[in-house]
Amino acid sequence: MFAPVYLDWNATSPLDPAVLDAMLPWLGSRFGNASSRHEYGRQARAAIDEARARVAAAVGAHATEVIFTSGGSEANNLFIKGAAAVLKPGMVAISAIEHPCVREPARQLRRADWTVREIAVDRQGVIKASDWQAVLAARPSLVSVMLANNETGVLQDVPALAREARSVGAWFHTDAVQAFGKVPVDFRAVGVNAMTLSAHKIGGPLGAGALVLDKRVELAPLVAGGGQERGLRSGTENIAAIVGFGVACELAAARVDAETLRLAELRHRLEAALAERDVRIFSAGARRLPNTVFFAIDGIDGETLVAKLDRAGFACASGSACSSANPEPSHTLLAMGVEPEVARGAVRVSLGRDTRTEDVEQFVGCLGRLISELSNLAAVAVQQ
Repeated sequence: MFAPVYLDWNATSPLDPAVLDAMLPWLGSRFGNASSRHEYGRQARAAIDEARARVAAAVGAHATEVIFTSGGSEANNLFIKGAAAVLKPGMVAISAIEHPCVREPARQLRRADWTVREIAVDRQGVIKASDWQAVLAARPSLVSVMLANNETGVLQDVPALAREARSVGAWFHTDAVQAFGKVPVDFRAVGVNAMTLSAHKIGGPLGAGALVLDKRVELAPLVAGGGQERGLRSGTENIAAIVGFGVACELAAARVDAETLRLAELRHRLEAALAERDVRIFSAGARRLPNTVFFAIDGIDGETLVAKLDRAGFACASGSACSSANPEPSHTLLAMGVEPEVARGAVRVSLGRDTRTEDVEQFVGCLGRLISELSNLAAVAVQQ
């Protein structure tokens, strides 16, 4: 019997069994407030310290640089708003293809007299060099450019961008949520002041993430209280989620080299099959994550195709919106100069640790049948 195939790993990933095993004691027999001074509290503190060391080691950082948060969105907000609160109002520059959890806090800074500048990308989704130079000439105070785009998978040359931003005195942040676990990520090599990670993209639990923050950078906290996480993120720690996050990071770092090669081969198979069906693959000429394919078929609506794929047992994503409540075409594709009618047809397939060759082959076969079905329906509609 055919089993459903999950092809939406950029949205979230299933909890790794080893992560679940590590978390279970902290959901039952082990408990305690890490701020307490008795044995229960000391055990909880030790578990957090161990998880912090694991996260740091996975990305080449020091444990004191890891600030645990509730996820990537909070970490991005913590840096952008926290940095803006300690700096004089100036310019914050973000790429035109950032996730909403970077775009929205940046835009909110306008109420505090900050200027927001979006850095243009080319038709492949790569930062446009001429526009980047114009941004540098304007001397931004803060810059945030994602390491890998969640829709196209495009990888930016963040080390070079960060180096140039430092030359004009800007603090540089990168959202590495999509990149970590799919390609090697090293905080020192990337050369940024701050970097965001999330647990649920790498087989960890929902509701856990981190801001990896250079110790020389001062931020104002978003949440005031008991002073946890170096005073930057008050609140009693979610020990089970933090423990799971630490194990997930350790596993992701250990597996990344082999997984990068395996996923790249699967992506090649998928894209070769798509090419035979006159499918438009976005950002095909750029460096991308090895697991991500973002495509569209002329005349076929992406939401309709994703719904039919779902009924056929394949879970993937429409590229028509950044959230289910937003009916607009993908802002990433629009920033790349893709026509709105084409952007509405976009579909994202993202592969992961459980994806196998037969999954890709079954998907391609099903997609071919659905393309024929929808194309025939469109032809009949035109005739009528």
